[in-house]
Amino acid sequence: MELARERQTSTAAVTAGVVGNVLEWFDFGVYSYFAAVIGKLFFPGHDPLAQLMSSFAVFAVGFFFRPLGALIFGHYGDRAGRRNALAVTVIMMAVATFAIGVMPTYDSIGVLAPILLVVARLVQGLSAGGEWGGSTSFIVEYAAENRRGYIGSFQQVSTGGGFLLGSLTAALVTNTMPADAVASWGWRIPFILGIVVGAVGLYMRLGLPDTPKFREVEERGEVAKSPLVESLSTHFKDVARAFGFTVLWTVAFYVMLTFMPSYLNTVVKLPLNLALISNTIQLLFFIIMIPVFGALSDRYGRKPFLIASAVGFLVFTYPVFILISSGNFVVIILCQMFFALILAFFSGAGPAAIAEIFPTRLRYSSLSVGYNISVMAFGGTAPFIATWLISVTGNPMAPTFYVIAAAIITLFVHLSLKETYKEALK
Repeated sequence: MELARERQTSTAAVTAGVVGNVLEWFDFGVYSYFAAVIGKLFFPGHDPLAQLMSSFAVFAVGFFFRPLGALIFGHYGDRAGRRNALAVTVIMMAVATFAIGVMPTYDSIGVLAPILLVVARLVQGLSAGGEWGGSTSFIVEYAAENRRGYIGSFQQVSTGGGFLLGSLTAALVTNTMPADAVASWGWRIPFILGIVVGAVGLYMRLGLPDTPKFREVEERGEVAKSPLVESLSTHFKDVARAFGFTVLWTVAFYVMLTFMPSYLNTVVKLPLNLALISNTIQLLFFIIMIPVFGALSDRYGRKPFLIASAVGFLVFTYPVFILISSGNFVVIILCQMFFALILAFFSGAGPAAIAEIFPTRLRYSSLSVGYNISVMAFGGTAPFIATWLISVTGNPMAPTFYVIAAAIITLFVHLSLKETYKEALK
């Protein structure tokens, strides 16, 4: 009876933790999938590649506020609890997502339109800065000691789920509506629907107590007074490891799952509806495989899967991109599924592995800062940098060099990590 009750509570906690994350990545995914449309509506008068770059530049802007969100919500989450911080982040994300859906375009209000778009992205960046570290801490701290990899992997299932939901919605819109209707108003539908996901997430998060691990810290009177200061003074090397740990994770994620539909459409010249269908298949396969490798990491350790992922991207990114450039739809699907598989190695073991680096009293702030600075520097800018590399070199393979460089950095970090899958959370 007690075991069943614990499992039920753990399931509810995972669900509450992931719903807000689904909303965050639903919006990020939808924005990237409609980047070409948004570029035309908010940045007129440029060639298609320049419009796409402008759209991805705004996409990247939100990431520059993620570290600030990490500082604010990390401090609050380590002081007042994970639940309260996550309730605020989901409200902010829902409101900003809805705002993009009802926002006037350049033709209606001129230069004010891209300014408002940037403001909405900044609010989303603040929210996202607190969401990832908070939801990871929340889920892993609720998990049983021998199931942290499996339970923690659902944080990444929710990330992939948000992208999948965004991709499905975008594919549905583009395949059921005329192109001119999509460009004029159809692209707004997914953003407006985001408010519903946000409301559900808020309701679920407020319905649960804080994590058992955080409550233990509270009961012992060990809540950190200045979590960030203490983290940087006593765990600076670990924060740096979290930064390096994330480099490949975020670059591969945004290149393979966010940038790829625009790449296929703009560079490979695959019709947008087919690019979105292929991406949806990739995301579905990715989501299915994540908990498999999360569970395996509870049995065999985190490092084997983390190292295998880094080596996989290092060795195979360039040749697989060559296959993608053929334009064959079936080949593209198979290549995207291959990238999904080696990314699932990382995403299955990753949440538990990075959370296990830090003690509970400093986990939210330490994890959030290390992770979000890396995402700001390498992930949010990845679609823009990939597009820019193609533009300046004229080489459609140029984005692969960015992924390979990221793989080298993260591989060294993975090799230096201590294996922690058998240890209790600190």
